[in-house]
Amino acid sequence: MASIMTIHILFISFFLLFSSYTSAQRFKEAPKFYNSYNCPSIDLTCSPHEVHVAMTLDVTYLRGSVAAILSVLQHSSCPENIIFHFVTAASKISSTTVLNRTLSTSFPYLNFHFYPFDDDSVAGFISTSIRSALDCPLNYARNYMANLLPPCVKKIVYLDSDLVLVDDIAKLAATPLSSDAVLAAPEYCNANFSFYFTPTFWSNPSLSLTFAGRRACYFNTGVMVIDLERWREGDYTRKIEEWMELQKRMRIYELGSLPPFLLVFAGNIGPVDHRWNQHGLGGDNFRGLCRELHPGPVSLLHWSGKGKPWARLDANRACPLDALWAPYDLLETRFSLEA
Repeated sequence: MASIMTIHILFISFFLLFSSYTSAQRFKEAPKFYNSYNCPSIDLTCSPHEVHVAMTLDVTYLRGSVAAILSVLQHSSCPENIIFHFVTAASKISSTTVLNRTLSTSFPYLNFHFYPFDDDSVAGFISTSIRSALDCPLNYARNYMANLLPPCVKKIVYLDSDLVLVDDIAKLAATPLSSDAVLAAPEYCNANFSFYFTPTFWSNPSLSLTFAGRRACYFNTGVMVIDLERWREGDYTRKIEEWMELQKRMRIYELGSLPPFLLVFAGNIGPVDHRWNQHGLGGDNFRGLCRELHPGPVSLLHWSGKGKPWARLDANRACPLDALWAPYDLLETRFSLEA
């Protein structure tokens, strides 16, 4: 009886903690954004004129997600033609309710759909990485977009939650893909590609030939244009899972969900200008120190790495570039709530 009472008290405590945390995150309503006069109509479901944006969504990164959504709409010439697809953890029904309510309140006119992701089903594939945040099952939901979204959705722009756009997403969505490419993303061939895999991988005669005949370069999976039709036809979800299964048997990488993507796609992706992923603004995975922009024009700012702009702003430890994220922050402060 005592143990049952203890469990009951723990459950109530957790529920109150969760409720207080989510209720503390109250967001302002975003303005409605309208199509320009030359935007095509989208009377049909899955119209070819729609831009499909896919994101994962959870309470922890909700503030970042809201800012990302606002930035997409604000800089779009045809915002009413954008369809958002949000993937949430199926095991967290209460948080999904909060997420749905938040988006409906902050973006009353947003065209969006929710998809429950069975995070328990992927948990068995996940190996521990260098940072615990990278081990969240929802980080691996990008592997399953082709299975989760309706078959009529043929192409998506996948976005992480820690970024903002300062350009029209339709330009990114229009990225052409060659006949043998499944996805497109900015590549960074100056990065040390060998760093992403362990000595065990490179010393294995068979595994080390994985990239033979491919000009394999690092790319960041937080911004991708994905052809879901080709993904489904090539069963690429299964190909990624096979590498994850091997990782469980022998340690071949350290960086969470990124290396399996590199193993399957590096050297075979469509090109995207670097302006569409000014990544690494969150610093490295250990200290999250401030970083400067890469040289060149900017269409998307991405705070990948440990440091997130909302956390640094709240802690009064903002990096200079965090000021570029702040205008998209819809969180209601204590002072605005009291006004």
